[in-house]
Amino acid sequence: MSELDATTRDVSVDGTDVRVYVAGPDEGRPILLLHGGGMDAASVSWKKAFPALSETHRVYALDWPGYGESDPVPNEKTPHVDYYVDVLGTVLSELDLLEVTLVGISKGGGIALGYTLDRPARVSRLCLVDSYGLAGDVPGGKPGAAYVKAPKLLEATWWAMKRSRRVTRAAIKNLVNPANLDEEFVDDAVREVQRPNAGDAYRRFQRAEVGWRGLRTNYADRMSELPVPTLFVHGEDDDLIPLEQSKAAADAAPVADLFTLADCGHWPPREHPEAFVARLDAWLQRG
Repeated sequence: MSELDATTRDVSVDGTDVRVYVAGPDEGRPILLLHGGGMDAASVSWKKAFPALSETHRVYALDWPGYGESDPVPNEKTPHVDYYVDVLGTVLSELDLLEVTLVGISKGGGIALGYTLDRPARVSRLCLVDSYGLAGDVPGGKPGAAYVKAPKLLEATWWAMKRSRRVTRAAIKNLVNPANLDEEFVDDAVREVQRPNAGDAYRRFQRAEVGWRGLRTNYADRMSELPVPTLFVHGEDDDLIPLEQSKAAADAAPVADLFTLADCGHWPPREHPEAFVARLDAWLQRG
């Protein structure tokens, strides 16, 4: 069961059911929240931000195929960014969402960015949180690429997380400022890694996106094309995606703001949810 207090709807994308959570006033400006990869889901990244934003906005959040309450990614599909961009397009169309603000974290940010660059008609604003897709460097360099290219290592990591709360906790601790890691956060991640097929879609995503010479998805050279106002949010202690990537993207984008959070790693909406929601809401109200 989801930890989000919301109504739910399943949207079919070529036969794959995508779970969407909805809350907030009907007349509120629409926001769609897009979670990241790994042990993430809508009820992990957005657990704290979703109820706060839905007080004044019409808020939607989805579980990507392969995560949370959505169906697995079909075996015949390759779950790279382009695949998820197509999923996003179908969801927006089926929900009949226009002038929506897309808010994406990590992998979800890269998907939101790709969709907005190529299909901007439905998007009014964009918020990218410690986003994927802003540069071509592989996190961890060649050792990081080697890890992804060794499927047994990836499978062993997920095997260990599924069987050990301690291992799952250590995995989160590598992504966040340790001072921000509480047991509720660990509980939410443990729930996700223990789902059937957990990790399958993300391992396939990594293999599709990570190459020896760099990442498959890199929109750095297209930042000047961004057609909507964009807010970049980044934790100053993020060891996975460097803050400099968001700084460079914000400098290159036509209309952009950059908000950084001190004492924060890769997961701002969970590490500092109140500050994150306050800044996002103020930015939206200004528009």
